[in-house]
Amino acid sequence: MTNPRPDPSRRDAAAPASYAAAAGKPPRWRRWAVEIVIFVAIFLAIQAWLARDVPAGPAPDFAAVGADGSALSLAAWRAAHPGRAVGVYFWADWCPICTAQEGSIDGIAADHPVLTVAMQSGDAAAVAKVQAERGLDWHTAIDADGRIAQAYGLRGVPAFVVVDAAGDIRSVALGYSTAWGLRARLWWAGLSS
Repeated sequence: MTNPRPDPSRRDAAAPASYAAAAGKPPRWRRWAVEIVIFVAIFLAIQAWLARDVPAGPAPDFAAVGADGSALSLAAWRAAHPGRAVGVYFWADWCPICTAQEGSIDGIAADHPVLTVAMQSGDAAAVAKVQAERGLDWHTAIDADGRIAQAYGLRGVPAFVVVDAAGDIRSVALGYSTAWGLRARLWWAGLSS
């Protein structure tokens, strides 16, 4: 058997059709840009839906026992950091996403005032033990029954609430968030204060 040779007339006839198909196809970068825009839009829509119960305006004040046994309140935390936006990070010891985000929160807390709230993670001694085991040097309010989170309209953790210098909620990030995204939120809230 011999290999049939391609008919040159067929190849030439097929070539313009393939060029036409390629010409009608958008460039790869444009397809990627559209996909990224769609992904970001879906992400922002989900974030907005999850934060639908978070109150607008002044952040609900709270007073609680700290993991170290001290008294903590949002008002006192803001007063200790006048003129600055502060972060309020809701987490739980049983939350794997919170565990994955610990390094980001550590880094942010080194540069910005972040008050953490341990939601439904036990009493002060239990939370202090978890923090010691994980090497977390956070100022943590105990929310054993979830009332603080409920006042913020939060149904789960992790959640990062940015409160500007005037005491208003500026943004809420629910679920895993990147460190640079949280820093950007704090920076933006600081600019508009």
